[in-house]
Amino acid sequence: MGCLAVFLYRHRSRCRDLGRSQSRPDLAGDAFGAIVGIRTQADRPGLSADQRAAANRACRYLENNATYLHYDKALDAGWPIASGIVEGAARHLVADRLDITGSRWSVPGVEAVLTLRALISNGDFPQYWTFHTHRERERLRPRPDQHNYELLA
Repeated sequence: MGCLAVFLYRHRSRCRDLGRSQSRPDLAGDAFGAIVGIRTQADRPGLSADQRAAANRACRYLENNATYLHYDKALDAGWPIASGIVEGAARHLVADRLDITGSRWSVPGVEAVLTLRALISNGDFPQYWTFHTHRERERLRPRPDQHNYELLA
C-alpha cells in the first residue's frame, strides 16, 4: 500500500490519508473493499501510466491473496500486523551478516550464526552461555558416578 500511495499522491499528507482510508477495509477483513477503493482512486483523471500500473499491481496482489488476508482476525488475536518490522528484523538478523560479498555458507553454519545473532539481539545470550558452558562441562568432564544414574523418563 505504501508504494501505491506514493505513486498516487506526491504529497506525503495525501499518502498518509490514502494509507489510512484504504487500510481500513483490508484491516476489517474486506480485501475486496480495499480493491474497490484503490480502483476508484486509480480511475481519477491525470494519473500517469506508472501510477495506474502501481494501482493495478496492488489490486492484483489483493485479489490473488484475499483468502489469506484476515487481518481482522489477527488483530483480534493480538498479533502484530507489520511486515516492515518483520522485514527489518530479517535484514538485521540475516542479510547484514550473510550478504557479505564472496561469502559461502553451509546450512549448519548459517543456523549457528543466526541462532547466536537472535540470542544477542533478544538479550538472551548471557543465560544461553551459562547453560551452554554447563552442558559442555558435563559432556567433556563427566562426573565419576555418572554411569550409576538411571533414566527415569
